Amino acid sequence: MPELPEVETMRRGILGIAGATVVKAERTPCAKRPIAIAPRIDRLNKRVTGQKVLRVDRLGKRVVVVLENRERLIFEPRMTGLVLIADPPTVEHLRFRLTLKKSAVKEVLFWDRRGLGNVTLLSDQQYQQKLTSGKLGPDALAIEAGQFADRFSGSGREIKVALLDQSAVAGIGNLYASEILHLAGVHPQARCNRLSRKQYQRIHDRMIEVLEVAIEHEGSTLSDGTYRNALNDPGGYQNQHRVYDRAGENCPTCGGQIERIVQCQRSTFFCKKCQKKR
Repeated sequence: MPELPEVETMRRGILGIAGATVVKAERTPCAKRPIAIAPRIDRLNKRVTGQKVLRVDRLGKRVVVVLENRERLIFEPRMTGLVLIADPPTVEHLRFRLTLKKSAVKEVLFWDRRGLGNVTLLSDQQYQQKLTSGKLGPDALAIEAGQFADRFSGSGREIKVALLDQSAVAGIGNLYASEILHLAGVHPQARCNRLSRKQYQRIHDRMIEVLEVAIEHEGSTLSDGTYRNALNDPGGYQNQHRVYDRAGENCPTCGGQIERIVQCQRSTFFCKKCQKKR
């Protein structure tokens, strides 16, 4: 579930590790499904031990810890992963620990209930080849409106489905796509090549608005309670959701009824009254 606002919140939550020195990286004892860690943990530990943390970046839905030798330790939460500096929600789902010194933050933890996330160490060259050389689209908070329209307007896909394509624009997931399209007044099944430049401008503007406000509220913690910030506290943007997971309720914009459909095996929420399909 973690999308751009949740991952950005995780990144900001561990910014205090900048300047710290890595003491050890370890796979913590866990009887649950093991997460993918690459390279093998003993090799990863050897490469990061003694390295200084330069900064903490975000790439789409990934937290990226940049080391002084330009290697990058990448945390990818996927469905239920969390990057923490406080006690985890449960001990039995703790997967990875990075121990630090010369910092007020003594450790970074990776917790994952379902075990679908991963931790990867990449050299600078590997990082450029695997993740930044056209593999991911521009970040959703950085792309300009004209470029945004150009990346979608030639496609015959439904706009909600297209927004989930990380090679087109990085960071948007199922939850925020529904919220963005509702505020933009665009039907989720509208074909990308049928939308006007004016509609793309609205989608772009609402995308920036929704993501920035969600970051201010430190992301969305849904009913399962899984997502937490780096201090193991819930986010607050779920209280601002207008359509997501609100099927059958009244639309806050027009008073119509919010509906749920399925697109590519994912739930989509919208109001057919103020998001008319043309």
